[in-house]
Amino acid sequence: MPANLYRSPIPDQLWDRTRNEFGLPDLEQVRERLTAVHEDPEPVMRQLVRVFIHDEGTFCPGYQFRDDLSLNPVVTGLFERALELRIPHNYFALWMMIPSPALDGRRPVDLRNIPDPAPLRAALDQVRADLAA
Repeated sequence: MPANLYRSPIPDQLWDRTRNEFGLPDLEQVRERLTAVHEDPEPVMRQLVRVFIHDEGTFCPGYQFRDDLSLNPVVTGLFERALELRIPHNYFALWMMIPSPALDGRRPVDLRNIPDPAPLRAALDQVRADLAA
């Protein structure tokens, strides 16, 4: 990994890994799935983590969804915080998938179902502090 991960291009392997581990449906696939579950999918669509993959389009990492297609509240809360911190969508997706020193080497994505997301928020805030340095 590059020394300053959040200022470097996102490695293509991240998208492959996300696709293989959690799914990476494109935006239209997600819209179709949500339309089958929600009368008006737009409120949910506005909360989605969306990543743009050069020459491929816009996708939604599957780790943000529960089995019933509702959004995981820990992930949406972290994503809202990332937006407040001005962390771009693609770098938020990167942060979710890589081991974090602030989380004792665990990946944020593996902690997305914990009852208290405070450690995840602190780790995300650290990313912003690193970006500002």
